[in-house]
Amino acid sequence: MSRKTIIAMAVVAVTAAVAGLAWHIVSEKGPAPALAADIKGANYTITPQDMTMGNPKAKVVLIEYAAPRCPHCAHFNEETFPPLKKNYIDTGKVLYVFRVLPLGAGDDVAEKLARCLSRDKYFPHMDNLFRTQPQWDDEYGVTDVRGGLLAQSKKFGMSEAQFDACVADTKNDAFINQVAQDGVTRYGINSTPSIVINGKLVPGVAEYPALKAALDNALAGK
Repeated sequence: MSRKTIIAMAVVAVTAAVAGLAWHIVSEKGPAPALAADIKGANYTITPQDMTMGNPKAKVVLIEYAAPRCPHCAHFNEETFPPLKKNYIDTGKVLYVFRVLPLGAGDDVAEKLARCLSRDKYFPHMDNLFRTQPQWDDEYGVTDVRGGLLAQSKKFGMSEAQFDACVADTKNDAFINQVAQDGVTRYGINSTPSIVINGKLVPGVAEYPALKAALDNALAGK
């Protein structure tokens, strides 16, 4: 089975899903508020439901498609994102958009849990999930994924009752499915992390030097 087929299957898995550290993305000025309105560009639309950071009027829009269970995404979060934030997001050059593309049921549940928290806790919670993958991700041999995710959610003030209610709630399912399907059909994404710059999928930029070069070209209008 191809990676793209697995992703396409995961897109419809949301409705069947069973149930300390501040992320680099949280600005010194505080969490990014929801956008006041859609931002439309060539081959992309950023909506108030998207989780964003940076200047909404920036010349460059960078969308990261990631999966909470993805070890490569955890590496991007740890190594590539800090200089990206410092040099491009905090300076107003780039509007950063984080989107989840589930590769399995644990990914969409993790996204639902992050969205059940207040908006200011979304990015710190997601960062924590990347950093603690061995404690809740079945790919690391964890047999009690629910228990692992519950332990991480409790760090952000979520009770077990709230956890179960969030997982059972279907209010975010359609949005999560739509985001994933759009990433697959619009950009042809077949792995995570995948980076879209100004509406164009740019492969091979998971490491900072390559990403920096791509962003500099975009800022220069190339």
